[in-house]
Amino acid sequence: MNKIFVLLILSSLMLFNSIAHADDDQLTKEQRRARIHTELGAAYFNRGQFAVALDELREALTSDNHYATTYSIMGLVYMELKEEKSAEDNFRRALDLAPNDSDIRNNYGWYLCTRKRYDESVVQFNTALGNPLYSTPERAMTNAGICSLQAGKTEQAEGYLEKSLKLQPNQAQALTKLSEIYFQQGRYFEAKTLIDRFITNNNPTAEVLWLGVRVARKQNNKDAEASFAQQLRGMFADAPETQLLLQGKFE
Repeated sequence: MNKIFVLLILSSLMLFNSIAHADDDQLTKEQRRARIHTELGAAYFNRGQFAVALDELREALTSDNHYATTYSIMGLVYMELKEEKSAEDNFRRALDLAPNDSDIRNNYGWYLCTRKRYDESVVQFNTALGNPLYSTPERAMTNAGICSLQAGKTEQAEGYLEKSLKLQPNQAQALTKLSEIYFQQGRYFEAKTLIDRFITNNNPTAEVLWLGVRVARKQNNKDAEASFAQQLRGMFADAPETQLLLQGKFE
């Protein structure tokens, strides 16, 4: 469950942003009911209460079985439950109903990425980005960057992540992943700049603090290294990154 939200924007919920809030005056009673139950389903999903989430989403479909967002979120629930056919079927049904919905494309792309279907996932992200009305393109750009990186396409990943940060300079996951790329490329000053920006604008994570330790070591910046290490030990005592620090495994 955490993987989805760690890889997406920590300061906002992908699920709620994928729900279109139409003017209530333009909706029937059944459509309003479907949207309410869909939002409840999204909330329960975000809490990891998958069975309750499915109950709410099924209730939504009894009121309006043409609301694409319901199917999209059902796809995410089944993704977490590792029920592959149900996940795929629901995403495809959502896209049949709303082929131009970029949030649904983004959700489906993320599902494909988690199944290591990287090329297919990037197609979905690019389709989402091709919609000029997409309100949060940095989300799909970040996901495309992460999936490209997992596929071993570092240059492609770098391009997506840099574009994402031009749109949303403090996007947590884009900052994290791009700083990792810069570190691997030996671009330590640029990596440190992104790490500092992350910590200034987001709650520190073990991943970022550990990267900060290693970047500072490469720069021979003892004060920065000690500061990052102290924060890592103090805030994330049981994290795998802290164990690597204590074992001196910096490479």
